[in-house]
Amino acid sequence: MLRSTPPFRPVASSHPLPLSPLADINAIAKQFVEFYYNQFDSDRSQLAPLYRDHSMLSFEAQQFQGAASIVEKLAGLPFTTIKHQISTMDAQPAATDKASMIVLVTGQLLTGEESNPLMFSQVFHLMPENGSYYVFNDVFRLVYGA
Repeated sequence: MLRSTPPFRPVASSHPLPLSPLADINAIAKQFVEFYYNQFDSDRSQLAPLYRDHSMLSFEAQQFQGAASIVEKLAGLPFTTIKHQISTMDAQPAATDKASMIVLVTGQLLTGEESNPLMFSQVFHLMPENGSYYVFNDVFRLVYGA
């Protein structure tokens, strides 16, 4: 069962951004990415605690707002099994007044009984809240060869 507060937590700091922001941001982003894709691959219907009513998802040019709408879209995708393989992850601070961050993920995914992986990219804008983070913006795209 998914806890209401995800296990990824920022390093304790009295500053809005930690003193060594890139190291801490990369560690937080790595924890988030591992948690998100493990949850997505095992039971994507349980991703709601990561989103808020004002969160937005752009999924292959379709837009959804709010945790319920986002999870309805993700849970309704037309496959029963999926496995993400992360190739790269980059994170940067998103603002100077909050410990928010932008996380870019690229990788491959396999759905169902497919043997040919699809390439994807996904961007998360993570916002701090009560010692943890939630997804403010989520942009997902499959990447097709030219």
